[in-house]
Amino acid sequence: MRMHRSTFTGLILLFGVATGAFVRGQQPSGQAPAPYPLSPTIRNAGQGVTAAFEGWFYNKDGSQSLLVGYFNRNAKQELDIPIGPNNRIEPGGPDQGQPTHFLTGRQYGVFPIKVPKDFGTKQLTWTLVANGQTNVIPMHLKADWVVEPYLDAGSQNTPPVLKFQADGPAFTGPPVGIAASYSTTVPNPLALTTWVTDEGARVNVGERPTPQRGRGAAAGRGGAGAPPAPPALSITWSMYRGPGSVKFDSVKPSIDRADGGKASTTATFSAPGDYILRVQANDQSGEGGGGFQCCWSNAHVAVSVKGGASTTSR
Repeated sequence: MRMHRSTFTGLILLFGVATGAFVRGQQPSGQAPAPYPLSPTIRNAGQGVTAAFEGWFYNKDGSQSLLVGYFNRNAKQELDIPIGPNNRIEPGGPDQGQPTHFLTGRQYGVFPIKVPKDFGTKQLTWTLVANGQTNVIPMHLKADWVVEPYLDAGSQNTPPVLKFQADGPAFTGPPVGIAASYSTTVPNPLALTTWVTDEGARVNVGERPTPQRGRGAAAGRGGAGAPPAPPALSITWSMYRGPGSVKFDSVKPSIDRADGGKASTTATFSAPGDYILRVQANDQSGEGGGGFQCCWSNAHVAVSVKGGASTTSR
């Protein structure tokens, strides 16, 4: 099984730091160890949240970004941790675009942090405090942590393409700014429509052995089999930031391939305020690209929610 060094080391950091075992060889000041050191304990509630440094990558303009996710070690408890002492990235923070709402389980490549050209050997740290447990991870540009979220070199796979208008801009890979903006009112549902397509991997994927002659053989000269099935494709909506809760009519709406990959759902907000939602598109490589950071796409959308009785979007 292939494992990039950054992936392996990331797992060590993810599980070791999450239990208060170490950060760069020692426990940082103020960190409270979990009750079961070196144990990746998952419970329904009461556990901490660990940031997950996926690695760093080159942007299309040649600049560099850190790619970051997280692991909420609670099976049922989603957490809201406002930007501040309990959710901070330093230096330069505390706000560097990280989430304030944490879904359960492992969430890959949730946001990038673009670093300055002179970042060099510097590093950032993300501190998360949840359920009385403090977890800190370092983020850096070490050579063995480079990842390629836009292309899998082995299979030539690329991330799915997300659009918020049928003929609008395309978004692939990690989030870049705000992909779309909407406005609505409480308690009216907001319609959310995306178009998602995917080319699939280009190398060593979808090949089928030539069927044997005889009963059950595929029709046609040369025994050619049926064309390979289209790549698996799905999208998932979730809350990223906001002052209240969000309920989706369908978290994973169906995709109409015959209509350009159109997928629709609605979101209803519990309170007025400014929200950010995350929409994630996955192909056959699965969550987090199977842990190798390619190939899936994330995009963030902003929603301004006001009190009242009418709903508009733009």
